Amino acid sequence: MARRLARLTILALLGGCAVGPDYERPPLDVPDHYLQSDVQPAATDPSIANLDWWELFDDPELEALIRAALANNKELAIAVARIDEAAAVLGIVRADQFPVLNAEGSAGRISNSEDLIPFAETRDDYFLGASAAFEIDLWGKLRRATEGARADLLGSEETARAVTISLVAEVATTYFLLRDLDHRYQVATRTLTSREDSLDIIRARFDKGIVPELDVNQADVEAADAQASIAAFERQVIQIENALRVLIGANPGAVTRGLPLDRQTVPVDVPAGLPVTLLERRPDVRAAEQAFAAATARIGVARALRLPSLGLTGSYGSATDDFDNLLDNASEQWDFFGSIFAPIFNAGQLKAQEHAQIARAEQARLDYELTVLSALQDVEDALTAIRTFRAEHAARLRQLAAAQTAARLSRARYDGGIVSYLEVLDTERSLFQSELLESSTRQQSLTAVVQLYRALGGGWSAQ
Repeated sequence: MARRLARLTILALLGGCAVGPDYERPPLDVPDHYLQSDVQPAATDPSIANLDWWELFDDPELEALIRAALANNKELAIAVARIDEAAAVLGIVRADQFPVLNAEGSAGRISNSEDLIPFAETRDDYFLGASAAFEIDLWGKLRRATEGARADLLGSEETARAVTISLVAEVATTYFLLRDLDHRYQVATRTLTSREDSLDIIRARFDKGIVPELDVNQADVEAADAQASIAAFERQVIQIENALRVLIGANPGAVTRGLPLDRQTVPVDVPAGLPVTLLERRPDVRAAEQAFAAATARIGVARALRLPSLGLTGSYGSATDDFDNLLDNASEQWDFFGSIFAPIFNAGQLKAQEHAQIARAEQARLDYELTVLSALQDVEDALTAIRTFRAEHAARLRQLAAAQTAARLSRARYDGGIVSYLEVLDTERSLFQSELLESSTRQQSLTAVVQLYRALGGGWSAQ
């Protein structure tokens, strides 16, 4: 019996075929180079994304925050737990390809009613045996299901990598914003001190009748404006600190600072590499492709449900009413059955299920193509941001230098009685705004490099 069962199983497996389409990556119109890249790619694909994240930043406190986030961030922990879930689901689905073997045993005493069975006697009943069941994968239904579950697992791994690089980028971006707000807070504090000193001088001059009361009022207005800016920046600093603490999986609170904003460095040259490498590098693109592969495999599962299925069951054991005879040949019993199931009429339900899965696969294909387009857009936008923010920051530095000179000269002219206080107010107001804008554009220039690093899918291959 065992030899016949083995022959039948092998023949069925060899003769089986996997119905449904095999996965193939759809053709994509990927450009040869990035339009906004000022560094032409070489055959070796130099790219900023080839750097590990700790090579991108040169601030020990920022590196410590990123490491803490990678170790403790809750969203990343959820993504990793989903990998474990997908791996377990793959094990569940794959197990259907193998026979199920169970051991059985029972012992009991039976006494029938003498009203129903005259002269019935109490007797013992013992059984020991094993049973097996196996569905022969004639059409590859089980193999396609395993193929889909394996693609789900790979997709969950890519999703975790996407969360990782996004987390690194978000921590860095938030940290740069925090250092920017720290600097703007210092600028506002310094400006308030200067304006309060000016207000005291103007009040003294007003008391002596040298300047009109209007100068006092105007100086007071500007001092109050700087004081309001301090309160606004203080609020934003605390909120950003809390956000950064949540990213590293800690309770809201203070964050240790490292280098000031003007000492933060990122690579000067930021080659983006070849657009085609996004298909292999960006984790979200790879995850979308695995989702398409899983949906394609499940078309075969849905199609196989419309075809006949073959199952084998068997059992072997020993049954007796005398425990001492449980292992005797006379107590041996076995059975073996083959069963076939073929759907005949179900009002088009199974056909509709197949069409629904085909539609899901088409959605997954379109989502994959959309993810590729979004990835290309992210890179182009980041390259544009790097180029334009660097140009803008250079202009802001020029503006700041001019504003500092103008404020110094205007104050000297006012003290000499040449101009009114309105000119002083105007130049000092311009200086205050220039300092704030210079800090903001410096932070945005740094952030643009981080966003390019994120857009290229860099940093996730590290340990």
